Amino acid sequence: MYENINLITAIITPFTQDNDIDYPALDKLTDRLLTEGTQGFVIGGTTGESPTLTHDEKINLYQHFAAYVGTRGPVIANVGDNNTASSVALTKEVTQIAGIDGLLAVTPYYNKPSQKGMVAHFTAIADAAKVPVMLYNIPGRSAVGMSNETVLQLAQHPMINAVKQVTTIDDIAQLVEAAPNDFYVYTGEDAQTLATKVVGAAGTVSVASHFYSKEMSQLFTALEKSDVQTAGKLQRWLLPKMQAVFAYPSPAPVKALLSEQGSIENITRLPILPLDADELAHVKALLGDDK
Repeated sequence: MYENINLITAIITPFTQDNDIDYPALDKLTDRLLTEGTQGFVIGGTTGESPTLTHDEKINLYQHFAAYVGTRGPVIANVGDNNTASSVALTKEVTQIAGIDGLLAVTPYYNKPSQKGMVAHFTAIADAAKVPVMLYNIPGRSAVGMSNETVLQLAQHPMINAVKQVTTIDDIAQLVEAAPNDFYVYTGEDAQTLATKVVGAAGTVSVASHFYSKEMSQLFTALEKSDVQTAGKLQRWLLPKMQAVFAYPSPAPVKALLSEQGSIENITRLPILPLDADELAHVKALLGDDK
């Protein structure tokens, strides 16, 4: 499923002025990203404002998106929650949707479970799944993270085949070294793209790829050709831009910039606020003349 998949976009969920999901805008964005180098998608994740999507919105979104993407790339649907029973129930439902290739589940936020608790949580989700599960380890958002030992223990489960790791390059390197060959390690930190690939990981689950899929794809291609100088030059060019799209709570900067391009409405759901004019000007200044 993830073989030769370097770049996965954690795609936004556009909304209309009536606060409904804007499917035509999503379709156009999807087509552009695939054209520019995105190879797969996480749908309904943090960048997709999953905490503010209703259950029915998630199911409709996943059905539509999986059907629209079709065979053009893997579609990973978010089923993560800090209530294991809710995650298991959603897993059972989403795993039946045609065209869903994988599931994403985050470390349980707020509850702060132990490592044993997280093993039990993800095992319950994986046991209920009919498509592979990608672990999402992001202690900066969840207040607790899986140790490398926990990730590697879960990697032995037949239905867990990947991790989106948002910690350190040291962790990523250790996971690559010790994980089974059919377990794929991705960074969820755009700025780690080059270093992650160099230590042998699969690639990046990206937000910056909403704008820089082409350049990120060029970086991966350069590395495949052992052209480290070109890859390094691209990473240096990308780094301030990657940081700029996180200058305010995500996905507000991405949505504001896409709105400037006329792609979507500049609408987020509370508690995330859309950027105001001064904030957008700040982001554009950080990006330079690029956007």
